[in-house]
Parts: sequence; C-alpha cells; structure tokens
Amino acid sequence: MTHLFDPLTIKDITMRNRIGVSPMCQYSYQDGFSNDWQLAHLGARAIGGAGLVIAEATAVLPEGRISPNDVGLWSDEHIEPLAKITDFLKKNGAVAGIQIAHAGRKACTNRPWDGGNSIEKSDPCWWQAISPSSKAYSPKYQTPHALTINEIDLVKNAFQKTAQRALLAGFQWLEIHAAHGYLIHSFYSPLSNDRIDQYGGNFENRIRFLREIISQIKIVWPENYPLTVRISGTDWVENGWTVEDSIDLARYLQKDGVDLIDCSSGGNAAEAKVPLSPGYQVHISEAIKKQTGMATAAVGLIATSRLAEEIINNEQADLVLLGRELLRNPHFAIQAAKELNQPLPVPNQYLRAYR
Repeated sequence: MTHLFDPLTIKDITMRNRIGVSPMCQYSYQDGFSNDWQLAHLGARAIGGAGLVIAEATAVLPEGRISPNDVGLWSDEHIEPLAKITDFLKKNGAVAGIQIAHAGRKACTNRPWDGGNSIEKSDPCWWQAISPSSKAYSPKYQTPHALTINEIDLVKNAFQKTAQRALLAGFQWLEIHAAHGYLIHSFYSPLSNDRIDQYGGNFENRIRFLREIISQIKIVWPENYPLTVRISGTDWVENGWTVEDSIDLARYLQKDGVDLIDCSSGGNAAEAKVPLSPGYQVHISEAIKKQTGMATAAVGLIATSRLAEEIINNEQADLVLLGRELLRNPHFAIQAAKELNQPLPVPNQYLRAYR
C-alpha cells in the first residue's frame, strides 16, 4: 500500500497528496515584482498534480536578495501580483506556500547563468551584504557587514512584515528560509558566527535570531495555518553544524510553535564535500522526525515515484519536496499516481490524455 497520495493535514490546511514543489529561485524579476514567468512556472506544477507549491525564496528586504533579479515582498506593492498566483494555485488544487528569506552574506551576486559571482562594488546594482560576523562565504564573495543589535531588530521586523503581506497575498503555508548559508543559517552555524553577544557563542545564543523571528511572525501569522522552517541539517564539514544540532534545534522550534521542519543541508561552507545521491538528505528528516515527533519534509534528488513512495511509507518524512525533477517534469505527481495505481490528480482539461 502506498501513502504518497494520502492527504496531509496540518492545522486547517489539507494537501491532496504528499508531493510538494520545493522553492526554486528563478532569477527572473524586476524590482522584486512577481510576473508571468512565476505564474507559469508555479501554475504548471499545480496543474501537474502537486499537493503543495512553495514560491521561491522571497526577499524580506531589497538587500536580502541573492541577486538583483530575485522576487521580493518587502512592500505592499508586491502583494497584488503574488495574489494572482495564489488564486491560480488554489483553483487548481494546490496549497499555496511561500518561502521568505534574507540572503545575508551570500547576497548581491549575479544570476547563475551570468556567472553567479559577486557583483563588483562599482556596479550600480551593488549593495552591502550583511551577516552576524564579517566573514565572507568565500574569496569570491564580498566581505559582509557585521550586524549591530539595532540592525538585527530591523531584519526581524522585516520578516514579520513580509509574513503579514504573504497572508494578504493569499498564501496558506509559510516557510522561513533558515538554510543554505543565508542569513539565518549563518547565525546558527558556528562556521559563520563569531559574535560574543547574545546572538553568538553557545548553541542557545546562535539559534536566538531564528527563534525571535518565529516569535514575531507568530504575532501576524494565523494560528490555523502552517508555519514551517527550512534548515540545513548539516554543514558537511568538521566543527560545523550537525544533524545532532538539528535535532536539538527542532525541539526548541517545536516549543516555539513550528509545525514542520523542511530538511535540507549544506550551503554555508564553500569547501564542503556533499555526498550527492538520490535521497542523500533523507536521513536528516528521518532523524528529526523519529527523535522529536515533529512533522518533516524530505528533499534532495528525489526523482522517482518509488523513492518518494519509500520515504513516505517508511515514515522518514511526512512530505517530499521535489526540485530538479519538477523542473524537468511538471506533471510528476500525475505520472507517479499512474505508476502507483492511484487516482490521478488530472485537471479536466487534460483528461483526454489519460483515457
């Protein structure tokens, strides 16, 4: 028996299956405004049967973008174009999710297809990257400005205001991006945080920034909607963040009212040797789920219906989030249902293709 196509209910939100679209940057926007590309990109995956569609890393501040071409939600003017997307997703059977983010010390870079390198200071598009400490991610990135306490407060407020705007735009699922070497991850990882104040040093201090962001978001985010966090479960380097640290963090986040941990990894050490293979991060999700009882999402080169089914059936995660495979195949969920002899989540307009 397969459980991949069982509904999943968290709070008042029910997904039609356990397949979700992982947030994937598209680097296709002007001044942070959503556009037809994002509507087509995300809408195609809803039509293709995914239960959850999470919009890509959405900047809480202009300087929180990875590149000048990122999408954002730092102003009320950004709400309306995103509302068109949430309306389309929900009309086509998917839960509308969004990941809100600040790129921290990995901000201010060119798009991947333009080299992905740090933008030169002489370029009009340049801005100052920020971090808990003035440690660059690598020699190819700019040296970040170490945040003051007042500046930390401003960023926390920006996360709260963006969460409130996300609600107004019609999103039903909120994910805080605390992974991949971006700002929040750089606070909790000992590799990037040399602070000696209340935001640095011991474990509790390093996770404080994330916990305070959650606390502020919960003031504006409805209690009956899922609040989730994406973490990097390990830095993949010695003396870095570990899976055991992630389990301890999950216990804190569970008390803070987080409903699900999205378990990714890496991104905070340029020298890390990540053992890429199908499902290579599933052990993180499984460890957190089994040690804490929290709901988790598994990610990482999940590209077949059998692997996705195995993860859910073995209770290694409650949800699988796909990235690359859904870029290649927006109709993965429909095809997986067919392969597993489950009812097909096919829109009426496409029924003729499956008879």
